[in-house]
Amino acid sequence: MTGYTSISDLSKPLSLPSGGSVKNRIAKAAMTEGLADADNRATARHVTLYRRWAKGGAGLLLTGNVMVDRRYLERPGNVAIDGQQSDEQLDALKRWSGAARDAGADIWMQISHAGRQSPKIVATEPVAPSAIELGLPGGNFAKPRALLESEIHEIIERFAHSASVAKRTGFSGVQIHAAHGYLLSEFLSPLVNQRDDEWGGSLENRARLLMRVINEVRSQVGSGFPVSVKLNSSDFQKGGFSPDGSLQVARWLNDAGVDLLEISGGSYEQPAMMDIEGMDERFEEQKRESTIAREAYFLTYAEEIRKVAKMPLMVTGGFRSRAGMEEAISAGACDLCGMARPLCVGPDLPQRLMNGAVDAAPSWEKTLRIGPGIFGPTSKIDLIRALNGFGVMAFFYENIYRLADGKETKKKMAVLPAFIKFQLNEMNMAKALTRD
Repeated sequence: MTGYTSISDLSKPLSLPSGGSVKNRIAKAAMTEGLADADNRATARHVTLYRRWAKGGAGLLLTGNVMVDRRYLERPGNVAIDGQQSDEQLDALKRWSGAARDAGADIWMQISHAGRQSPKIVATEPVAPSAIELGLPGGNFAKPRALLESEIHEIIERFAHSASVAKRTGFSGVQIHAAHGYLLSEFLSPLVNQRDDEWGGSLENRARLLMRVINEVRSQVGSGFPVSVKLNSSDFQKGGFSPDGSLQVARWLNDAGVDLLEISGGSYEQPAMMDIEGMDERFEEQKRESTIAREAYFLTYAEEIRKVAKMPLMVTGGFRSRAGMEEAISAGACDLCGMARPLCVGPDLPQRLMNGAVDAAPSWEKTLRIGPGIFGPTSKIDLIRALNGFGVMAFFYENIYRLADGKETKKKMAVLPAFIKFQLNEMNMAKALTRD
């Protein structure tokens, strides 16, 4: 049945296969926070930030990347769960999860390994399925080395360990990050994974790491604890992980004990998840007019995955209006609507959308740019195009910092200075990291 739901329908709980539920149909999707200390521990800023988001009305909060290996961070300010955790580390995680739950929201820890997308300021030699370098200008990422098979088994154990710590410290569930070009996504991609052992070649082999991670995580956390997976609908690169591949992986996930499947897409090379064009034109196997006409740009892919996936689906990317979310849910395209960047500027948007105070969230990213014409996001100069993309990201990072510091957000900000400030901050944080 298609059509619009009532506002109250967005507020209805969603039951999960594990037996739990999410109190409404709007989720705060994962966004990297960059708030950890020099030892990659959670801080008081996480507590302030997630209490603010929880009070904003979203039923589910997904954390940003919590890294399973401190050597290969997504950025210097990541929280990492690496090895035996001290009482101080555990207490910091408990305060983080407690801030969200005490304010009425569930909080799931997103666990991840950055793979070759670990920046040079963190990892001078990142790891990947194969030694294939990122195709990005600027020299911010070093050429990776191919993982040894023994290291692959260690990574499986690291994911399971991080999940067990998440459960122990009060998080309501975990999400395994297998999208956006991070390590598990790299294994799925034929462009990045060119191995000739049991971890490469056929899709079954390329998906082996993800499936083993899910199995080991489930064995650690038990049957009553929600386990989610974030999966690309497509890498949007010719020869990369395709929609057909995504459909097949979704079929395999049916029997893996997954409570929620989040559909996204893209990577650093082709950042479709931010609705930004990469260095090369976005590749799609077939033109999808229905996707173009909708605000949520992965919704058509989700509808196709819905035909084979038995678990609840979440879609993130582009949702801005109450009507768009209502239609997606009532049409059965998804069960949860993820919002991310709008909540950096308006943390209370979920509640305001559900109670009818506003009809839609602003699309800040559509108006932000370094300058007009050749200096804009459609510049023919690769570096300028990339700077616009990173500058937009810096705008949202700056507002995350402001929320974490208990300040009001800023709706107007010069993009290039924000990017420069962000880069300097990242370099200083990298220098401050405590190294073993």
